[in-house]
Amino acid sequence: MNTEETQEITCKVNGERITRRVPVRQHLVDFLRLDLQLTGSHIGCEHGVCGACSVRVDGKVIRGCLMLAVQADGQNIVTIEGLTESGEIADLQVQFVERNALQCGYCTPGQLMTAAELLAEGEISTREEIRTFMSGNYCRCTGYHAIVDAIETTMKKRDEATRAPRPTRGKA
Repeated sequence: MNTEETQEITCKVNGERITRRVPVRQHLVDFLRLDLQLTGSHIGCEHGVCGACSVRVDGKVIRGCLMLAVQADGQNIVTIEGLTESGEIADLQVQFVERNALQCGYCTPGQLMTAAELLAEGEISTREEIRTFMSGNYCRCTGYHAIVDAIETTMKKRDEATRAPRPTRGKA
């Protein structure tokens, strides 16, 4: 006999409406990985320190190991798979590869999730500000220099693209 209490939740995950019955003590990252097979978010420290489990909930990046799946009821969740499928981070991914900002790749999904939030805010201008914003995501391999390079380059390219003169249409 299963005595574990469950609760039904309905949420959107990467744009798809999901209804599932989940254990009330199951963490969001475990629900995403085990129930939905969205394994891009990793389980690292399970204390909200490393950032490997980062996901976006209602537009804000949170630690999936610190939120229960039942708390996601009615929420809009975007995982690294969703960011990739939407194309939102395609340019950032290119820069991560070009700058060798990933080594083993374990922290990379969390790094990309947090960097996407930073880029969306569009208010950071210095390398130190990038480092501060990214400071909650740990990486044992790269030393962060390449990660900051990739984010800074992406930021500059996006800024240049928005300031580029647009072709004007001639009068008919």
